[in-house]
Amino acid sequence: MMLHSVCRWCFDSTPLPVLAEWCQELGIKGIDLLHPSEAQVIAKFGLSCPVTAAPEHASGLGCIEKAFNKTEHHETLWEIYKDLIPQAAAAGIPNVITFSGNREGLTDEEGIENCAAGLAPLLPLAEKHGVTLIMELLNSKVDHPDYQCDRTDWGIALCEKLGSPRFKLLYDIYHMQVMEGDVIATIKRAAPYIGHYHTAGCPGRNELDETQELYYPAIVKAIRDTGYTGFLAQEFIPTWDDPKAALTDAVARCS
Repeated sequence: MMLHSVCRWCFDSTPLPVLAEWCQELGIKGIDLLHPSEAQVIAKFGLSCPVTAAPEHASGLGCIEKAFNKTEHHETLWEIYKDLIPQAAAAGIPNVITFSGNREGLTDEEGIENCAAGLAPLLPLAEKHGVTLIMELLNSKVDHPDYQCDRTDWGIALCEKLGSPRFKLLYDIYHMQVMEGDVIATIKRAAPYIGHYHTAGCPGRNELDETQELYYPAIVKAIRDTGYTGFLAQEFIPTWDDPKAALTDAVARCS
């Protein structure tokens, strides 16, 4: 069976302990995008947090728009992640999220060089603590205009530049369907570089039902056929009157 998770922000109107109880009932083993302190809450329910939330810092750095593709951000980002990596490890969180940041005129090549220069000094610390840094692939067409890590091949090029098993990609199925399509073939080709997956229906980023163009049973089979043993996290925005029913349906479709 696929290991299932759910992203916290999609169900932020549901108290975290209640969401944890739903997960217990549905066989979901994790809740994504929590801060290390929140992982203690769900541990009481036998759940883990597969990947951290974006860091919160007074500078605003480390968010989607302002991250590793700008060299002027690196010193502050190093301070942020030198705290976050050991905190994640202590909380049992295996993956720490990262972002490229927005282009703001940078070429793809410049973005890769700058991200590599910013991330490389953190990799020994990640190795020491048994944590993997993962950069999320997001679409720049609809949801995150100007975001640089918006195509799988750009992310692969960054992985190859860094050359470390402690850096991988978070392949968001919805975002990459919007941006480039060809999801199953891309998953098969990019599997060695992918450390985590997010789901959502497309178009709309809502439930995974018959109104959507993505057929998740086939996508999940393709993921499993690559030998992937990590988590698949639901990151859709529920629109049904009963959000628990929506989550139940999504897990069933991805099982």
